[in-house]
Amino acid sequence: MLDAKVMKLLDEQYNKELYSSYLYLKIADYYNDLTLMGYANWFNVQAKEELDHAMLMLQYMQNNSGRATFAQVNAVEDTFTGIKEPLEAALDHEKFITASINTIYDAAYTLKDYRTMQFLDWFIKEQGEEETNADTLIKKTELFGTDSKGLYMLDNELATRTYAPPSLVL
Repeated sequence: MLDAKVMKLLDEQYNKELYSSYLYLKIADYYNDLTLMGYANWFNVQAKEELDHAMLMLQYMQNNSGRATFAQVNAVEDTFTGIKEPLEAALDHEKFITASINTIYDAAYTLKDYRTMQFLDWFIKEQGEEETNADTLIKKTELFGTDSKGLYMLDNELATRTYAPPSLVL
């Protein structure tokens, strides 16, 4: 059985991951309106990954006699402008998620909850990838996004991204 503090933090993280999926669906919808279907695809795949992350959190809590609260998912503000702003919002959000996971890890470490630390190791690695991918997409957009041909090619590249379920075994 998990410590109550760790369980509360995991539950909060579960709901943050659901919000992440919701955010990325909103960003995909925004790019769809701009007819940047590759960007939309990239964020649709990202939304599926975030939902997987939530499901992994839920399964871990359930495997350890915990229950999720299923908090209300907040609405995502629809104030994006331009091509780059949603990308920056995504990177900022990933940094927020990384900090949140680090907080859970710190609590687990303090309590010598090695099982939860091992579970979170996958998420820590994943967050490193998430932040790198978001930052790279911003840099590519800055580099090619002001040239219509470059943007077209980048959008086509992003359209090739496919969904792959996580390989974490609980």
